[in-house]
Amino acid sequence: MRIQNSTFIVTGGASGLGAATVEALHQRGANVVIADLNPEAGNALVARLGERAGFVPTDVTDEDAARACVQATLDQFGSLQGLINCAGIGVAEKIVGKEGPQPLARFAKVVQVNLIGTFNMLSQASAAMSTGPAGESGERGIVINTASAAAFEGQVGQAAYAASKGGVVSLTLPAARELARSGIRVVTIAPGLFLTPMMAALPAEVQKSLGDSVPFPQRLGQADEYAALALHVVENSMINGETIRIDGALRLAPR
Repeated sequence: MRIQNSTFIVTGGASGLGAATVEALHQRGANVVIADLNPEAGNALVARLGERAGFVPTDVTDEDAARACVQATLDQFGSLQGLINCAGIGVAEKIVGKEGPQPLARFAKVVQVNLIGTFNMLSQASAAMSTGPAGESGERGIVINTASAAAFEGQVGQAAYAASKGGVVSLTLPAARELARSGIRVVTIAPGLFLTPMMAALPAEVQKSLGDSVPFPQRLGQADEYAALALHVVENSMINGETIRIDGALRLAPR
């Protein structure tokens, strides 16, 4: 798929991996809509990018909000060719801690945002993309979801996060198989330890220790490296139904 003149929605696009992806797409000539719950950061990014950018306040867990985001994108740019799901949350909490079992509501919240929110945006965006014109190869759109290395080897305290991201990984192939008939690809990227706003809030010595645990390069991943992979996936039509780890050969210890 050609990036230039195509239109993309990026959830969680106001910060971190999402913001880097928004900027990379925009630099390559795409129209980009930031779907996020932070209007201050989202509108500031739009103001910096200028034309071909928009912001739509979006709760990815809300069906009406997802539908409204897609419609606002169509209203602003006339079509939709891509969705990149970067919105997500994490809770570090043991299944059974000092105060007893993990409250079900906290587990459910992580799954609601990371897995159900991903599916919600995927289904609404795919419905719009499936009615659009096909490109030369018959491709109408692409969805890139974001999982995590924790989907494969979650650590102690990551039960909710690992389960939610594991669900995203398992969603990838059946979604790609179903949407293939509409010319829509579905791919998932699973980052390892990346310097996101959540990571940046940790003390410098903790960040260094985490970076040192990566075999090579021995550092935390940068958001623009995630964005570079996302752009390659968009342009390489043979990548479909796959989860791609980007983690410097990192394998997580039990705790």
